[in-house]
Amino acid sequence: MLVFAASDKGGTGRSVTSANLAYRRAIAGDNVCYLDFDFGSPTAAAVFDVPSALRGIEHGGLHSYLKGKIPEPVRIDVWAETEHDVLRHRPTGSGDLTLLPGDLSGGEFAVTKDVLRRCIDIFLALNSEYDLVVVDLSAGRSYAVDMVLDATSQMRKVKARWLVYHRWTRQHVIAAAGLVFGQRGIVSGGVARGHDEEQLRGAIRFVRAAVPDPESPLWSQVPPAQSAWMRMCDQDLNELAGDLDIGFTKVLGSIPLEPVLQWREQLITDEDVLASRIANMETWQALEELAAKLTDEESWGQQ
Repeated sequence: MLVFAASDKGGTGRSVTSANLAYRRAIAGDNVCYLDFDFGSPTAAAVFDVPSALRGIEHGGLHSYLKGKIPEPVRIDVWAETEHDVLRHRPTGSGDLTLLPGDLSGGEFAVTKDVLRRCIDIFLALNSEYDLVVVDLSAGRSYAVDMVLDATSQMRKVKARWLVYHRWTRQHVIAAAGLVFGQRGIVSGGVARGHDEEQLRGAIRFVRAAVPDPESPLWSQVPPAQSAWMRMCDQDLNELAGDLDIGFTKVLGSIPLEPVLQWREQLITDEDVLASRIANMETWQALEELAAKLTDEESWGQQ
């Protein structure tokens, strides 16, 4: 299965959450591949603590492959090349966790017929090799999003799903709805390229990131006026999301406001929650649930 991670803005938690989902599926036994299609800023390797590709690689990344400079892009075995203390000891029973990085300073580029063909080829090859392929896209309606819409319109037999990330603020809720349902959004762009509108809409779910819970212990000591204001804002945002058709029925999961993810975008391991206790159990549980829902047909309204 292909899972495309999109967002209208940067700073939504798209990359760090997607990397955590890939990690959780891998330690559960799935063979997982992560593609860094954020061509303007290929930094997914930083989340996996792979020092050789923190800002992309000099040559051999996805940019080089898509432009036809190399026959195959470089693959990084995260378990073998990470500097993360926990990940260096590959958990028993885990599947592969492979990263395909972008090129250093690669930037956006035009999508020609040859680029599109190579994109389709790599998607088909990886989909047949891995249980789950996560594609981290550039923010906004980018060249990467357009290329993926073109490619998937020609891959009707390959299951593809979209996760659209947004923070829990008025601006981000409006932006996320626009990215998907706007005049130049994912749905209209997909239909123009031959996608069935109903099927494409059914393949899109939203992920709310950095969501503060007014009822959590983290906010229990705030003044009563501030607490009441937070609850009012939360209610207003839920109403806004419903009005824009990205309410609860379109949400696959919510990730709580988590200090670890705010201060250092990283994978949250069991040790972070149970041993050092630097991360919150609520965040760990939210990531576990969201990872499971990626392939759960009922969560996508499919039986």
